[in-house]
Amino acid sequence: MQSYQEFLDLSVGFPQDGFEIIDDELYFHDLNLMEMIETYGTPLRFTYLPIVSKKIQQAKILFQTAILKHNYRGSYKYCYCTKSSHFKHIVEEALKNEIHLETSSAFDMPMIDSLERQGTVTKDITVICNGFKTYQYKQYIIDMIHDGYTNIIPVLDNKEEFNLYDDEIELEAPCALGIRIASEEQPDSQFYTSRLGIRQEDVIDFYNNKIVDNPNFKVKLLHFFINSGISDTPYYWNELEKYVTLYCKFKKINPDLDTLDIGGGMPFKDSLVHDFDYEYMVNEIVNRIKQICAHHEVMEPDIITEFGKYTVAEASGILYKVLGRKQQNDREKWFMIDGSFITNLPDVWALNQKYILLPINNWDSEYERVNLGGITCDGQDYYNQEAHMNSVFMPKTRKVQYLGFFHTGAYQDVLSGYGGIHHCLLPSPKHVLVRRNRDETFNYEVFGEEQNSKQVMKLLGYQ
Repeated sequence: MQSYQEFLDLSVGFPQDGFEIIDDELYFHDLNLMEMIETYGTPLRFTYLPIVSKKIQQAKILFQTAILKHNYRGSYKYCYCTKSSHFKHIVEEALKNEIHLETSSAFDMPMIDSLERQGTVTKDITVICNGFKTYQYKQYIIDMIHDGYTNIIPVLDNKEEFNLYDDEIELEAPCALGIRIASEEQPDSQFYTSRLGIRQEDVIDFYNNKIVDNPNFKVKLLHFFINSGISDTPYYWNELEKYVTLYCKFKKINPDLDTLDIGGGMPFKDSLVHDFDYEYMVNEIVNRIKQICAHHEVMEPDIITEFGKYTVAEASGILYKVLGRKQQNDREKWFMIDGSFITNLPDVWALNQKYILLPINNWDSEYERVNLGGITCDGQDYYNQEAHMNSVFMPKTRKVQYLGFFHTGAYQDVLSGYGGIHHCLLPSPKHVLVRRNRDETFNYEVFGEEQNSKQVMKLLGYQ
């Protein structure tokens, strides 16, 4: 019978970029995963920070190349969507690449203020302030604008949001605003229109009634986000055309408008058969915006993107040990892991998200079909199919088996509640950060130890 390695190669083609097998063990971007397991134990969450910079640079090159190819007259600005991962090590790594930030909640603002005080950013950084804003969020925005942050752009999510800015923002030069367009949802959605943003038909009337004669403000940016993400589908291209057309109509009555924020949604590699053509999509986006603007005889806008998952997902993984094997009937074999999908990878449970799943060792062994079970008592704590097939296969062996889920860096830590209380009181796993030194050696840092019982008891009020 074939080995697991032969089986995977025939199924999807392997090794692949970022993964290789050396001496029967899996390496991730040259990281010796078995060595990490032997050093730090399992379950183990790790983040390889150089990937963050690599992804940003790839996107910047793609957009700059497309701009040159199509003689596009606008510029491109990469904003990192902080809600994908607010952790300092992630944001600092991203900011090494001359990028800007997009925020979605009140506490983003003191985070940026902290980065400025330590010298990581300056007060001229562009900050796109998105989301439905609480009073505190709006007040932070106002305070930071008055404190000298020259490129904070509050993106109006609703008409009423403008009132507080109008009452409290006092500057010598007009404050730049953005307006978010409420996008149409996909045909199979439960809703027709996004809950976020201002209706398309209201945008220009709102501007004419509230802002056009107000000397303290100018609308510089129009923003939209398509929930399905950036994809080569008729739905995506139709929505893009609608919003660029609105931009053109708005630009003709508002000369200050010069920026189109096309949001996030660039996909990350969540499967070994991921075949998204990034170069084609970026070229097509830039070209279509240019063509629509030419049709309406409008200067092309500067383009902003807010990539979150794309930026951070592929930098991280989580490693488990198989604690036990259970044959529950003639057909179903279970590998019980020393962690939980619900608590460690909540998108698996909530969204049926798939990640790249691979064994860490025993690649020369035969393979078998298995189900993976977490150790909570919840019936939904399992993983039993891959994005590219309806099953999970692992090496068939009685040896100790380790496995890993890869490209898990977006949202999972925050959604699972870092350092908090988790389902069945499972502890947060140890988290290791990996950087690369100038001599190409690795630098390991324990960012967070596994939670202990005293910490959990204190959170629950027992101490």
